[in-house]
Parts: sequence; C-alpha cells; structure tokens
Amino acid sequence: MPNDPVPGLLSRATELLEAEFAGLPAFEAAADLDAMARVLETTARRLGDNYPYFHPLYAGQMLKPPHPVARAAYALAMTVNPNNHARDGGRASSEMEIEAVRGIAAMFGWSASSGSYLGHLTSSGTLANLEALWVAGMLAPGKRVVGSEQAHYTHKRISAVLKLEFTSVAADGRGRMDLNALEAELRRGDVGTVVVTLGTTAIGAVDALDEVLKLKARYGFRVHVDAAYGGYFRLIADDSGEGVLDDAARRAYRATVEADSLVIDPHKHGLQPYGCGCVLFRDAGVGRFYKHDSPYTYFTSKELHLGEISLECSRAGAAAVALWATQQLLPLTPDGEFARGLKSGRAAALELDRRVREDGRFVALAGGGPELDIVVWKVKAASADRASALAQEVFVGCAARDLHLALVQLPQFWFEPAAGAGLVTCLRSVLMKPEHEAWLGRIWERLSAACEEVMGV
Repeated sequence: MPNDPVPGLLSRATELLEAEFAGLPAFEAAADLDAMARVLETTARRLGDNYPYFHPLYAGQMLKPPHPVARAAYALAMTVNPNNHARDGGRASSEMEIEAVRGIAAMFGWSASSGSYLGHLTSSGTLANLEALWVAGMLAPGKRVVGSEQAHYTHKRISAVLKLEFTSVAADGRGRMDLNALEAELRRGDVGTVVVTLGTTAIGAVDALDEVLKLKARYGFRVHVDAAYGGYFRLIADDSGEGVLDDAARRAYRATVEADSLVIDPHKHGLQPYGCGCVLFRDAGVGRFYKHDSPYTYFTSKELHLGEISLECSRAGAAAVALWATQQLLPLTPDGEFARGLKSGRAAALELDRRVREDGRFVALAGGGPELDIVVWKVKAASADRASALAQEVFVGCAARDLHLALVQLPQFWFEPAAGAGLVTCLRSVLMKPEHEAWLGRIWERLSAACEEVMGV
C-alpha cells in the first residue's frame, strides 16, 4: 500500500478541533484501549480479505479510492458525528453541504444566485434517483417512466416502489438509447419522464441528451439525467484535442443545463467515501413536495434545513464535510487538477482500446471506442460460448498476476453486427484512477501473459 498521509493530517487537525471546544468542562469517556487495539488488529486482518481497490492494478469495477483529504475530513467530522437532517444536528456540516452542492450545480451551469435549482446530498445514487423519480411522479401522476435497456437496473426497481410504470427501450450498437425506439414510445402520449444516462455502468455509454431534449420540445415530458457515473466528465466536455470526449458526448454534456433533474455520485469519480450521492432539480419549486412538519427539529434556525428538502431523515454530515474539503483542495474547474485526473483516465481507456483493436486475440466494439473511461472487449473464438469461457479463464489468469479486471455480458451484435441477438461474456476494465495512464503498460503485460497461458498465443 502507498504511504498513508491521513494519520499525520489528522493529528494536527484533531488538536485544532479539540481547541474549538476547550471551554467545556473536562470529562473522561469510558474506553478500554487495550481491548480496542486488539479488536482493530483483528479488523485489519479481516479487511485484508479484499481486492486491492486502491491500487492501479485494480482496473475492474467502478471503485476509485477516496482522496486522503476526504478520508481525513470524514474521520475528523466523526469526532462530532453531525447529522445533516437539521441544523440542530449539523450546523457547520449543513453549511458545508450547501456550499459543496453549489459547486456541483455550477459545474452543470446551474446558478445559485438566481435561485433556479434545489439540491442536496444523499446516501447513494439509488436514493438520489428515487427522489428524482418521486418528484417526477408527483408532477406527472399516472404517466410512464421510460429509459434505455442499458439504464441502471435501479430505475425499474425504483419505479416499482413508487408505483410508476417503467418501460425499457432498445439501445443501439454503442449502448446508447435508441432514439427511434424512444420516439415510438413517446407517440403513445403517456410518457411523463425520460431517463437519460450519461455513463452507463456496463460500458460508459452516453445517451444523446441533446437529441432527447429536441423530442421533449415536440412531445412534452420531464427529462431526468442519471449521471451517477459519468457526471464529472462535464468538466472536460468543452476541451478539444487528443484524449477528450468525442463530439456526440460533448453535445450531450453541454445540454445538461436543460435537464429537469440530475443525479451524480461523488463517491464514484468525485473521490469520496461511500456513500455520497447528490440530486439536483432545476426548478427549486419542487421543494413543495417535500414540505412536512416536525414538532422538535426545525426551530433553532429560520434558514433552510436540509431535511426539509430531502426524503431521507438522518444523513451523515461527515459525508458533506469530506466532499467540501475535497472541493476546497481540488476545485471543480476545467483547468484544475481534478479535471486532469479525468483526462488521464480517459487517455488510458483510449490507449487500452487501441491495443485491443490491434490485437488478433480480441474483438473490440464495432461501433467505436469508449465514450468515457470504460473499455470492453470480446475474446475471439468460434462461438459465443467459447468466447465467454475464454474470457472467464483470462479473468482468473489476470487475477493470479494481481491484475483485477471485470466480466460483463453484452449483446453479441455490439462486437459483430452480423451475430445473433444473444449475449456474450466479455472482459471489462474501468480505468478511472488517474494513475491508470502511467500503469497501462504493466496492465497490458499482465493481460497478455494471462492470454498466452489460457489461449497459447
């Protein structure tokens, strides 16, 4: 593991926090330090039974280590353990949440000065999407929710919980929502909300939000953008040159300012610990649906209590503190270090895709390269069953060499347009760490060695 700066960072910060409460009478909390040390030693050994998510050779699932300043700020906040439901439980952390969410909203072009949006953190992207669809259902009762078949599975499940009908529409050969299939549903006249995904979990596909908005002008519906995975790529959507987003993705991201609601997960690309999601509504007026009374919660301040615009009650104020601290260190600006990290992961994905396309052992996506930083590829074989079996063997062979990839089942025609409609198991790599670009050569060496062992080539 890399040298951990967090204990040193926490030492001085803890002293400063303790000084803030120095005027209180001293007291001793009951603590058996020896017993706690023994439990933590056992805990450390148990935690060793994990994949090395923090290391650049972990390039499988969407797991990005939280920044040291986020970890330190979270631990520091846990000394107080604030609850961001009401200002009674989290005065400082509530302010930090409002400021951090303001920074995220500004990234999408939503201005706080005009009072034109409402937003808050949630415990996950799932809860954030639930709130967005709940509001959508309140605005269009009895109408359907429509999304791509590649949209996250939680949308269908959330819709069922909310008693909203959800319809999946086909995806094209690049994993994006098929606009013709969408329009066929819209013609039925009963669609209230369309879910647009910016960064699907399978391959990082970016739905054509700009084109969906054109359909909205014709058919009238609410547009919810699920940018839980890919939202932060808005920071580099206006860049040009090598390693940036392609034209279609750039157009989609530039259109986010016109979305009705939007979800982003800071615990993915935002360098935050789990769980930290965020939901934004372009129209602050939707806050009326959250209105409720509490006999004891909202009396210490006439200012906004976050619990008055959230379905969740108790929420970890420490998550807001960690996000605020990270954005102080790494502002959400197109020319900053945070944005450069996104470009690095994107460059790594493009390079891996290039190598896959030049290698006779593999078959890349026929429709083109990755739109964000996720690469998928099929092992070349005489049948889908054989390709799937080889992919699983290569996956195991890579893990034996400390390279951790992922597996995903995708339509065969995405790789070979003449193939049938069946699925094939493929290899998948999420190159979301800034370090992945520098480690790409070593990743490729281990992948090639595993292929040679499994396939003899």
